[in-house]
Amino acid sequence: MRKIEHIGIAVKDLAASNLVFEKLFGAPPYKQESVDSEGVNTSFFASGPNKIELLEATNPDSPIAKFIEKKGEGIHHIAFDVADINAEVSRLQSEGFVVLNETPKRGADNKWVVFLHPKSTNGVLIELCQEIE
Repeated sequence: MRKIEHIGIAVKDLAASNLVFEKLFGAPPYKQESVDSEGVNTSFFASGPNKIELLEATNPDSPIAKFIEKKGEGIHHIAFDVADINAEVSRLQSEGFVVLNETPKRGADNKWVVFLHPKSTNGVLIELCQEIE
């Protein structure tokens, strides 16, 4: 893992949350998009070299809707940038981590993504990200 790629925050209302984070960072999101496969709308904010991803559920069965129902709004995941997502998945599985999706899938911000189960990472959902080239 090379660096923290972004921190994902689950929100109930993306438009309202965008206003809060625009005030916080002094700038609007640099990117907004929908990820239909995950049932989310996202906004990305930059703060220096760091990124924050806001995630709003688009349907009541999406992972974000279930997270908010169970835990409320807040930090949902920490994403790490990796050079070779398939090699990293193999390495982490050999170390005993539980991978939620062994095959990388297309995520937001032009990334391949894989998630590690929070039960194997001290309660934190970990996302591995690799730039799609």
